[in-house]
Formats: sequence, C-alpha cells, structure tokens
Amino acid sequence: MPAELVITGGPLWAGPGRFWPQGAVVAVDGVIVYAGPAEAAPAPPGARVVAAQGGLILPGLVNAHCHGAMVLFRGLADDLPLRVWLQEHMFPAEARWVSQEMTELCSRLAAAEMLLSGTTTVGDSYFCLDGAAQAYAAAGIRAALYQGVIDFPAPGVPDPADNLATARRFVERWQGHGPLISAGVFAHSTYTCSEATLRGVAEAARELGCLWHTHLAETSEEVANCVQAHGVSPVAYLERLGLLERLGTAVHAVWLQPGEAELLARRGVAVAACPGSNSKLGSGWADVPALLAAGTAVGLGTDGAASNNNLDLFGEIGLAARLAKVKTGDPAALPAEAALDLALRGGAACLGLTGVVGRLEPGYACDAVVMDLGDPRLTPCYDAASHLVYAASGGEVRQVVVNGRQVVGDGELLTLDVAEVMAKVRELAARVGAAV
Repeated sequence: MPAELVITGGPLWAGPGRFWPQGAVVAVDGVIVYAGPAEAAPAPPGARVVAAQGGLILPGLVNAHCHGAMVLFRGLADDLPLRVWLQEHMFPAEARWVSQEMTELCSRLAAAEMLLSGTTTVGDSYFCLDGAAQAYAAAGIRAALYQGVIDFPAPGVPDPADNLATARRFVERWQGHGPLISAGVFAHSTYTCSEATLRGVAEAARELGCLWHTHLAETSEEVANCVQAHGVSPVAYLERLGLLERLGTAVHAVWLQPGEAELLARRGVAVAACPGSNSKLGSGWADVPALLAAGTAVGLGTDGAASNNNLDLFGEIGLAARLAKVKTGDPAALPAEAALDLALRGGAACLGLTGVVGRLEPGYACDAVVMDLGDPRLTPCYDAASHLVYAASGGEVRQVVVNGRQVVGDGELLTLDVAEVMAKVRELAARVGAAV
C-alpha cells in the first residue's frame, strides 16, 4: 500500500517565485505528487496529515558542508586563526577523542540540532563515518557522507597508507544504503594531501561513481603557501593536475584568484560557502555574487560546530545575504530568494542531489519544514522569503518531514531521545574539558 502524506493548513513557499497564501503538499511513498494551492490539492483517503496550523510551509534546508561530530568541540577553542585553531587545538583533540563510538553519539546530537532547526539534508565530511551514518539513519535525516583522507595519522586510520583503502571501503558499504544515505570521499586539502593522494582520491571517486570534496582556498595563508610550494594557487594546482574537472565541490573558495570563479564554473565544480565559520576564523568570505555571476553553483554550509558554533542554517542564509551587500556596496546584491536558494538548490548541487531535494515540486523528495508564523519574531509577515532570510531562525521550526516521514512534531524530535543524547555528550565533554 502506498504511504500517503498531506502537509496543509498554512501558506506555502515552494521555491523562488512559487508562493500560495494557502498551500498544500501531497506525497506518495516519500515523493511529492502535488504542491500548490490547497483548494486544488488531491485528498487521498487515509493519508497522514501534517497540520501546519497557519505556519509557513517551505522546502527542507540543505547543509552543503558540515563536520557533524565536531559538536563535541563546540566552544573548545575560539577567537583563533585557522592554522592555530587546527594544529594546536582541533587536530590534537580529534586524535584523542574521535572514534566510531564518538561519531555515532555526537552525530546524533548534530542530527537533532539540524532537524530541529529545519535542515533535512546534510553533507558531512569527517573521519570514522560509519558511526555517523548509523546516527543519521536513526535520526531520519538525509545525509551525504564523505570519508576523510589526509596524509598523516587520522582517527580510524592510524597508518596514512591505508587512507584511500579505508575511504573506498566506506563508500562501498554505504553508497546506495537506502534512500537517505549516500557516500563519497573527502580529501582534506591541498596542503594536507600529497599529489599522489589527491590523484588517488579523484580516481577512487571515478571508479566508485561518487563525488569527492575538498577544502580549497580557505585562507590567504593557504594560497601563499601553495604558490610557494607549487608555483600556483590551490585552484590552479588542481587544474594543472587535471583533477579540477573531477572535483564535485570546493569547500570555502574564499581566496579565489582572478578568473578562477569562471574556471570552477567551466569545470562543473560547485562551491560550498561557509560564511559563519570563515568570518569567525577571520579567513574572509567567499564572493558569492561573483561566483553566481560566473555560473558556479553555490551552496551554504555551517562547517563544524567547533568553528561556527552552531548548525542552524538559517543563520548562514541571513549572513550570506548581508555579507554580499557589504562586499558589493549594493543592497540588492543577493536578494532574499536568491540567498534562500543557496541553502536549497545550491546545496543540492553540492551534494549531487539536484532534482531530488531543494524544491517542493512533483517528483522531488518530500523534505519539508513548517515555520511558526505566530512567533513574535515573525510577526507580521508581508513577504515569506524575506522573513526566512532576514528574520527567521531555526528556533521557529515546528514540523519537519524527511522523505515523507514526519521527524519533528510541534518542535519535538520524534526519532531520538534528545535528552539522553545530550546527557551522554555532556559526560564525554566533561572528560574532554578535564584533559585540556
């Protein structure tokens, strides 16, 4: 028997240019068959109903780049530049504390935080990701998981010679593991991966039929060091190696050189911009208007909670819109619907999910969110997209549906015992804090 679901009882913003004051979404077996005005919606007998109760219905958000399990290190080391933060704080903490058990527990907390704030899809690049995959599957969030590869001992891979084999095995285990989980490979960066490793990652991704991601041009120091080591910028280095056209997503892309936005577009490389993390670390910010003008697909990521310090993607959307206006001096740069689309269709492009998520349209997966328009912070509402970008936060999320299954109801997560997860994370965090 088909599983039918109807979301109705409030205004519907289904994507740029598609708004109805009273809308409805109808799904069968997790796939949308109708999205539009409520009065024209089919009414399947026996369908489960998610009542919006006057709330705004919108597509679930897509977090294009995250290190979910790093919620354990939230607030552990702040107000530092990236190199110091990584080398003196994060890498040592990860070496001591990251394990399959840690990622399973802490990814449950990350999934809870994201679902409760309206993110229904996440791209997670980290280590020991079998634990994360299990956690995300249990939580009911859609996840594209990229097993980390790096040229020194890493969590779960004490011998760097095993990094590619470990990544291959991970992809083979999880690729196509149900409708919500997909897998790929994450080369940490051009400064932590040798030419041979980068080539190996790209070849593994080609053979496995998956995407690979990498941190790229995140800081001016990274670019200067790459020029010193290789004579060219990180983007030009990958291009010289013939790897750029195989790259799925460049994460950060803050310090692009002239013409590199256009080069990324020609090679079909998407960019996952992380304005919150990049600005907090003092790294700069990706020129999103220029990237879009060049034809590059751009998504938004929170990065890890250790550098953000939260996983609320609404904050990234609002920050991206505001920074675009500051950077250009043009208040019309990156208007509300364009900014919102970064966390929808842009994120989908980063994760290889174009046509699957990012819209409420027939044929798309039924990933949807209902925002409480009765909240004082969202009252009154003249323009739905404007509210979602400039006024909303994840705190106004009331209902969440992923693949036709309700996972948040009345602001409560229905799939995990959040109190139990938080208690266990606090116990582990006490040990982390005592060791600092």
